[in-house]
Amino acid sequence: MMQWSNISAIAFDLDGTLIDSVPDLVVATNATLAQSQYPPVTDALVRSWVGNGAKMLMQRALSYSSSMAEDSPELQAMLEQTMPQFLRNYGENLQKHSRLYPGVLATLQQLTEAGFKLAIVTNKPYRFTVPLLTAFGIDGFFSEVLAGDSLAKMKPDPMPLQHLLKQWKLEASHLLMVGDSKNDIFAAKGANVMSIGLTYGYNYGEDIGLSHPDAVCEHFADIGQYLLPQ
Repeated sequence: MMQWSNISAIAFDLDGTLIDSVPDLVVATNATLAQSQYPPVTDALVRSWVGNGAKMLMQRALSYSSSMAEDSPELQAMLEQTMPQFLRNYGENLQKHSRLYPGVLATLQQLTEAGFKLAIVTNKPYRFTVPLLTAFGIDGFFSEVLAGDSLAKMKPDPMPLQHLLKQWKLEASHLLMVGDSKNDIFAAKGANVMSIGLTYGYNYGEDIGLSHPDAVCEHFADIGQYLLPQ
């Protein structure tokens, strides 16, 4: 039986969990759409598209703006043309409007001081993940950073968490996944590790509780009640 007291290592999602990165993703998405003569999309739409990596975000945006099916050859051709523009636009707007969620810095500090090993497991491209962690001064908390392009598969596939277990020589019962998306919870279940779902992030408009994490928290600091001495 899995128990909170067994946890010695924690994997965190990034976007929608530690950082509200949508404001900068909106800027980059709309700049890219404008370069293809498409009108801008809303913050709310981009929030509903985040979670499966940069390419899927842009695929959803182009499909919405052009009314083409996501899997159509025409849209796929357009996607290949526009991805370099999107990556360039996002690289120029990485942390202009994004922010850490409340309680993140203090809680990461407390978990580190309590002896937990911490990792990032995100679907964001690596080239953006590390600069973003550095920009917010939280890069030093994480001894492993697995991004969307670090391995052959990304969340919801369990491969990143399985890689972490092997890297850290951990039993599955010792690792916890913390995230805001069903992708995080499904990856955790696939790797047979515990999970905490956060309600405030990006989960395609769905209640994170529907994915049945081991616990649901409304605020980042709330994860401490399961992991830190009260």
